[in-house]
Amino acid sequence: MRKIYLFGLSLIVLTSCKVIKDTTYVAKDTYWQQHVDYTMDVDVDVNKYQYKGKQTLIYTNNSPDDLNKVFYHLYFNAFQPGSQMDVRSLNIKDPDKRVRDRISKLKPEEIGYIKVNSLKQNGVAVSHETVGTILEVVLNKPIKSGESVTFEMDFDAQVPLQVRRSGRTNKEGIALSMSQWYPKLAEYDFQGWHTPPYIAREFQGVWGDFDVTIHIDKNYTVGGTGYLQNPQEVGHGYEDAAKEINLPKGDKLTWHFKAPRVHDFMWAADNEYAHDIFKMENGIDLHFLYKKTLDAKYLKSWKDVQPKTAELMTYFSENVGQYPYKQYSVIQGGDGGMEYAMSTLVTGKRSFGSLFGVTAHEMAHTWFQFLLASNESLHPWMDEGFTTYISTKASYDILKAGDKNPNTGPYKGYNKMVKSGAEEVLTTHADRYHTNRGYSFGSYGKGSMFLSQLEYVIGAENTAKGLKKYFKDFSFKHPTPNDVKRSMEKVSSIHLGWYLNEWTQTLHTIDYGIKSVEGNKITLERIGQMPMPIDVEVTFTDGSKESFNIPLELMRGSKPTDATVLKDWGWAYPTYSFTTSKTIKTVAIDKSLLMADVNLENNVFEVK
Repeated sequence: MRKIYLFGLSLIVLTSCKVIKDTTYVAKDTYWQQHVDYTMDVDVDVNKYQYKGKQTLIYTNNSPDDLNKVFYHLYFNAFQPGSQMDVRSLNIKDPDKRVRDRISKLKPEEIGYIKVNSLKQNGVAVSHETVGTILEVVLNKPIKSGESVTFEMDFDAQVPLQVRRSGRTNKEGIALSMSQWYPKLAEYDFQGWHTPPYIAREFQGVWGDFDVTIHIDKNYTVGGTGYLQNPQEVGHGYEDAAKEINLPKGDKLTWHFKAPRVHDFMWAADNEYAHDIFKMENGIDLHFLYKKTLDAKYLKSWKDVQPKTAELMTYFSENVGQYPYKQYSVIQGGDGGMEYAMSTLVTGKRSFGSLFGVTAHEMAHTWFQFLLASNESLHPWMDEGFTTYISTKASYDILKAGDKNPNTGPYKGYNKMVKSGAEEVLTTHADRYHTNRGYSFGSYGKGSMFLSQLEYVIGAENTAKGLKKYFKDFSFKHPTPNDVKRSMEKVSSIHLGWYLNEWTQTLHTIDYGIKSVEGNKITLERIGQMPMPIDVEVTFTDGSKESFNIPLELMRGSKPTDATVLKDWGWAYPTYSFTTSKTIKTVAIDKSLLMADVNLENNVFEVK
């Protein structure tokens, strides 16, 4: 006999276990994820910005399903006139200024492409078709549940002119910013295949191991994801001066990298890179690659940011979870700032403050985009929002500057979005937002407020503990919004289903006000649709103050607080009254300003 229960997004299967004189049901963990092992060898022509690649991919099907097809992402195909990325940028109300109409104007030698010449499954050719940025593959034999197969592929590619994230000769002259550069197997999970066309939003990948060999002009320095296996052969990062560096003869060098337990691989190359290594006391090496020809003021920024990057690494490890690798690279390249496995690409012509800020944000992504590999297309707020939350806290603590509430900006932005009517629900697919503004605010601003407002709901200490539990339980996996909620519930013992629903699945707003003060009786009112617990501070005529906390009944508990905890408030009741022991002078709702109340004018009442 089998019973299946569906809780949120997690499937728990209870199987019968026969025991002596009794039958009991034992919960079985049914979480699974696919696994990949990439071995790639690419030969780069730096003059034509083209490369030839060979890819061997061992794919392990850990799902309970037999697979008749597989799909690869061919991201570079987006950088062609007429692509969906091009057309979307031409038609969206507020196009990204880095894209606009640039793709439509690319010449044949400037476009990007990945052309798959051959593909075999266990040595036998398979049928495949390129549809925009997706390679559709019909398998000769299904990949059965629990089975591993080997795919062998030959492909040709051209690096597009730098438009968005990837590309050649970016605005600062970096030759090659190589992100999303290889045929990348699409993710298959409990929701099925994830194969959206690439239109410049976010990415998702399958966990695995990468072994990448790059043949490139000997004057170029390469850095990025993974550990360099042959530093003595390329003269890069090789520190033992007592040993001879054996540079091979010829026009090209071979760079060999290995990256364990990652879901992506990025690299960058330039013939003017300087390379610094900052060694942390815990054994982690921080690599910095930047143009040695930068102006002196920018070179100083790159030097000054190195010890501060070490402080960021320590902060994130202590406040989220320990960084599990032995190195991290900050590399000049790309079109702003973008996170990748064990590394980031950032533009480099920046003041110290700007370079520190972008490094803080992109490094924080290591935890929320990379190690906690949620589906960025479906839930970008879980990555961008949580990254914004923790990186602004880190910046405040490390630089000792800025607002102690790091989300002051997002709260202001939230009120503007609500008033404008341009806000969209956070469950919107990243590609399907009506405007770039709506996507950016929702993902970064409202996403960060999910955590800062949790400090108000369950307390700052519980929120901090919840983040650590979330990381501990779901790093190296693909967590969902429900997993974040459950981590916070487990540390706080407060029910949060209502909060996840209201904040991420609706556009309900929060508006509480003080309806009246009559004698010692205070009456509050809920005007907005979203319910919340309420903190109230009362100042009495004798100058003394008292704080009160009114839990929301849906919480089935209250946060740790020094305030007087009153009877809870059922969400359906529009008003709530309580009395005080002294004569009242003023009443104020939420002095912390952590609750996203859209109308603060009715939050303070002064008795005349």
